[in-house]
Amino acid sequence: MMRRFLSYMLLFFVALMLPIGCSGSNQTNVTDGSTPSNVLSVYNWSTYIAPEVITQFEKEFNAKVKYDTYENNEALYAKIQPGNPGYDVAFPGDYMVEIMANEGLLEELNLESIPNKTHLDSTFISAPYDPENRYSLPYQWGTLGIGYNVTATNNQEIDSWAAMFEPKYAGRTAWLDEMRYTTGAVLMYLGFDPNTTNPAEIQQARDFLVKHKDAIAAFVPDTGQILLDQGEVDLTYEWSGDIFQVMEENDQIRYTIPKEGTIVWTDNMVILKNAPNKELAERFINFILEPEVGAKISNFIHYGSPNKTARDKGLINEADLKNPAIYPPPEVFAKLKYINDVGQATPLYDEAWNEVKVAVGK
Repeated sequence: MMRRFLSYMLLFFVALMLPIGCSGSNQTNVTDGSTPSNVLSVYNWSTYIAPEVITQFEKEFNAKVKYDTYENNEALYAKIQPGNPGYDVAFPGDYMVEIMANEGLLEELNLESIPNKTHLDSTFISAPYDPENRYSLPYQWGTLGIGYNVTATNNQEIDSWAAMFEPKYAGRTAWLDEMRYTTGAVLMYLGFDPNTTNPAEIQQARDFLVKHKDAIAAFVPDTGQILLDQGEVDLTYEWSGDIFQVMEENDQIRYTIPKEGTIVWTDNMVILKNAPNKELAERFINFILEPEVGAKISNFIHYGSPNKTARDKGLINEADLKNPAIYPPPEVFAKLKYINDVGQATPLYDEAWNEVKVAVGK
């Protein structure tokens, strides 16, 4: 969770910017029971924060941050579900907040310790996945859509999911290796609810992906924008901000929200169960919600900010605020759908996704 750089370069940059106490990407340098009170262990999506924000927090709070990353919600869940290995703060997506809260993997927030919550847009408060914000507060939001290269499309604008399956792009499209988000997009293209619990509809999405396997170059762990920028694919299903980041250096790249609608998501700040430093974690969340800090993050990674004060005070880049792909107009927003926890239907998605991965073989 990404500007003049590529995703992997940002991780390198973060490693250079952060102090010695910080860990590199995808490592497990976490704390034990003797963790000092000034050490905060953060577990976040890769390429999803402005490095200066971490440095600023450390200076203002006389703290050290240990910063590890993951590539998708399922990886976060797999890491935490057996027992928190020592992290304080994490950033799960909407439906994963609900799952983790229901399984007792999250601490309840002391909202009195997070007064900056008043800066948040009411649209993102008391969301269906956490109605009273007992466990989470929003961090960033955005959409999933299609990034494409206009040279590869002969300057044709892409406006439909259908393009991802056109024979002329065979072997030149990438999809996220994200079970619910990718399956959800296909379900929407087929005219179904992305949160359906109907086995027949889930199987239809599975069969559709298998039928069009020759169109798929790869299922990627949040690196589709890199493949697109490097010319290895022509179209990719990706997080909006990731595409906007490579667009800064590559004027051939575009991003579109398909006319059939797409997935909208909110990533959230949570405190993990048995967090070593819950008080410092709440200070960190409150710090992130300061309008100036939230704006630094959104301006760096080009995702939508849930911080209304930051937007109203003009702290967000004007070009981003006016970009309908970042802040969609009401008629487009009406076509966006959240991914929800589907409860007992989850194994249906697991089975269908495994069959897709085996059949497609990429």
